[in-house]
Amino acid sequence: MHKGRRKRPFLLEDTRMLSRRNDPIAAIATAAGRGAVGIVRVSGRNLAPVIEAVCGKTLKPREATYLPFLDAQGQTMDRGLAIHFPAPHSYTGEDVLELQAHGGPIVLQLLLSRCIEAGAALGVRVAQPGEFTERAFLNDKIDLAQAEAIADLIDASTEAAARSASRSLAGEFSREIAALREALIRLRMLVEATLDFPEEEIDFLKQSDAQGQLDRLRERLTTVMQKAQQGALLRDGITVVIAGQPNAGKSSLLNALAGAELAIVTPVAGTTRDKIAQTIQIEGVPLHVIDTAGLRDSEDEVEKIGIARAWAEIEAADAVLFLHDLTRLAQAEYQAGDAHIAQTLQDKLQRGVPVIDVWNKQDAVSGASHAAGLAISAKTGAGIDTLRRKLLELAGWQAAPEGVFIARERHLQALRAVHMHLQEAQGLLAAQAQALDLLAEELRLAQNALGEITGEFSADDLLGVIFSSFCIGK
Repeated sequence: MHKGRRKRPFLLEDTRMLSRRNDPIAAIATAAGRGAVGIVRVSGRNLAPVIEAVCGKTLKPREATYLPFLDAQGQTMDRGLAIHFPAPHSYTGEDVLELQAHGGPIVLQLLLSRCIEAGAALGVRVAQPGEFTERAFLNDKIDLAQAEAIADLIDASTEAAARSASRSLAGEFSREIAALREALIRLRMLVEATLDFPEEEIDFLKQSDAQGQLDRLRERLTTVMQKAQQGALLRDGITVVIAGQPNAGKSSLLNALAGAELAIVTPVAGTTRDKIAQTIQIEGVPLHVIDTAGLRDSEDEVEKIGIARAWAEIEAADAVLFLHDLTRLAQAEYQAGDAHIAQTLQDKLQRGVPVIDVWNKQDAVSGASHAAGLAISAKTGAGIDTLRRKLLELAGWQAAPEGVFIARERHLQALRAVHMHLQEAQGLLAAQAQALDLLAEELRLAQNALGEITGEFSADDLLGVIFSSFCIGK
């Protein structure tokens, strides 16, 4: 939490959540399965009855106490650490009880059931996915961007993504948004003052360099958008499908990119019948690489299903590696097959989805190269590093500065909306007195779009979607 954040205003959409967050909640906060330690967490108002019943005594605030956990008959279920975080100094902003027990699933279920039983009079219930973090957001402990960063930190698939999510959780993204918002508010005040006092001789907009303020605001927005785009790439990566005729070396290329023998490789055409997916990382960017069945006309029913699935994956791809076989370029039948695939790719792919022509088996053809694409050898590894760099370039990745923070598609959409409104404001500012009302409205809409990122302005259904993707207990 970054202190000093403006308190989120109460919204009509909060009504349903207010009724829900009055109930105390409990959940197992550790992953399913066996482990050395497991955690049961309870959050709500005045948990004293639960603490007394389960722990047998009151607890000193924020001090770990080793003690027996008691069942309804006062018998010991397990022994472990109990910590009480009184409101408002807790993760959720409510009273929080954390019980650290042995990590067996039966033990934790018994402990969870005991907490619910002991808090029956208070209405303790099992928490929904993400409800602890939702309460932290609603109680102004974190903003919405920070709440999403918690889930992104848990789900991070690369070190770079984890570091970026940590920066967002620490409030770096939120501070960038707050700085943009403050600059917008200052500019709005100038416009509103000009609207409110048109008879004044002082031209508020010129005196205060409104044009310069807007230019600087747009420049800063561009920088934030670039960082957010890089952060979204770190979070989501891109999906790359390897396509081509049978025996072009698609499975070998997947193995070469992954650095492991993931796919079966044989000289038999049609060995790969279904997709094989693997997530690799290049400079911290996750690339979801999919190897597909060879594309050709086939009467084999199983192979036909594999080919149909291959085309389905290709149509959903962010990028396609069209793999060609340098050793078969002189064969008319092979050339016709590649030409047919190229035409089908052009017909099926959405505009803007890039296709990289990759010419494989360079090692088997002396001095082989091709002007229209990248020559490689999946067998020896020649050209694979160049292909990796090409994939990064294709994804839009730049050398990662330390300031990159994790971001989501909804953040990018909101920033694009801000950019659009500021672009409209740029033209309206030139018209000044003839368009001040419209200028004020564009600036207001830009501020609202910024508020959607941190949750200052957010719809109830959006919050439901965001927090439902969290694990239970978080």
